[in-house]
Amino acid sequence: MIRLSFVMLVLVACSGSPGGPTMNNRMNPPAMKSRVISTEILQREPRASRTRVKHILVGWKDKADAYNGKIDDRAAARTQADAEAVVDELMAQIAAGGDFDALMRATSEDTGLKSNPDGYEVSPDAGLVLEFRQLGLRLEVGETGVVETDFGFHVMKREE
Repeated sequence: MIRLSFVMLVLVACSGSPGGPTMNNRMNPPAMKSRVISTEILQREPRASRTRVKHILVGWKDKADAYNGKIDDRAAARTQADAEAVVDELMAQIAAGGDFDALMRATSEDTGLKSNPDGYEVSPDAGLVLEFRQLGLRLEVGETGVVETDFGFHVMKREE
């Protein structure tokens, strides 16, 4: 009986568990905790099997553990609600024609930005967190969307 319960638990946890992909590789909507997440984009089928995206990382203090003690000072002082307000402002500026690259350089908390200013190549097996890959593969070229990971919100724009 214990063995059967363990197998059932593993099957439930692997298929459609909160925050993970469903059997059709779509993100499970109940895992979306913030109103700023681009749920409509995440529900799409992937648009490509390989893309290049740039992103603006916006963290907050509850995400500090993911940074191994190296969280950005701006993020360390923020709540999730504060981070959502930053994302709202960024999305408004982008929608109004703001320069994504300039916004990225000025506001992103990604420590790898200097070594990777041209963005990240995204594929199903890329060494990136799942949610980042999920959104990156579903964006249209030139489209911007938002996803949450263990590091915070990622305002992402597909370049190619």
